Amino acid sequence: MSDNGSMISTELATKLRDAGLVWNPADGDQFRIAAPELAGDVFTVSTMTIEAHEFPTGTILGFNGTTEWALDSVAIEDALWLPREDQLRALLRSSFRALRQVDGVYEVEIETLGRRQVFAEPEPADAYGQALLALIELSR
Repeated sequence: MSDNGSMISTELATKLRDAGLVWNPADGDQFRIAAPELAGDVFTVSTMTIEAHEFPTGTILGFNGTTEWALDSVAIEDALWLPREDQLRALLRSSFRALRQVDGVYEVEIETLGRRQVFAEPEPADAYGQALLALIELSR
């Protein structure tokens, strides 16, 4: 099995955000910024370089010690959280039943309202993400 560090695809992270997944930034969280010049970059929240600052108007991600950048801060709405495998598993809570590797594909099994569902993806984080997306959609 893979380590807890693998994160979901940008496409799936966008679907989760659009479905209503809320991000409360914490040390170690990874994210992308919605800006064409930063499209390929993944940033990590760290009190040493990128801190989450809470304000009444919302959360701002502040970039510390980045004088070479023209980027001082970014609103959380402009950042896309890329949750790790362990974070996704934790968000599934008591619905999570199993993670299996079958023929090179990872399967995540959840149970909701007495119904079991299996989500299969090449990467375990994406299988967890698909299961979480189904759970969020079910809760609407």
